[in-house]
Amino acid sequence: MSHIPTPISIEDSPVESQGPLTSIKQALGSVPNLFRIIGNSPATLEGYVGLNSALASGLLDPPTRERIALAVAEVNGCNYCLAAHSYLGSNVAKLTEAEIQANRHGTSGDEKAAIAVEFAVRLCRQRGTMNKEDIDKVLAAGFSAAEIVEIIGHVALNTLTNYINEALATEIDFPAVNELGV
Repeated sequence: MSHIPTPISIEDSPVESQGPLTSIKQALGSVPNLFRIIGNSPATLEGYVGLNSALASGLLDPPTRERIALAVAEVNGCNYCLAAHSYLGSNVAKLTEAEIQANRHGTSGDEKAAIAVEFAVRLCRQRGTMNKEDIDKVLAAGFSAAEIVEIIGHVALNTLTNYINEALATEIDFPAVNELGV
């Protein structure tokens, strides 16, 4: 059970959150617990939805975005996000189980994507402190300056949801995943 109330329905959410939650339901067919718990704060929901939407229309493709989300969730120990992004990675981004496992280990079977995932993991572990060599490696892999900024944006977005879900013990409403055992 979550540490704070998770509204049962859209109507039980603050009035200011009901519009965005209705849009989420129309897009996804349901409102996952993550959105319902964030909806306790209309301002946070608006910020999350806005950044998520902006980054979704960015330069990084959906598989790379899911790879980053999986790696960040693993680093941050967020079981909710691991479950959600394993499901989305498999069913939406069409990642294989082997690729999802590689992403959770902080890499990828795709050479270029591995550079982005490894950069995202370092960014998390080093709490944003990167050196020129870290950036040059991502540039040398063929990522643009804009894509590097987007990778950082995805790390921040996913860290937000990781922290919310872990701090508030959001009830997992996606198929659970196993621990890596590493």
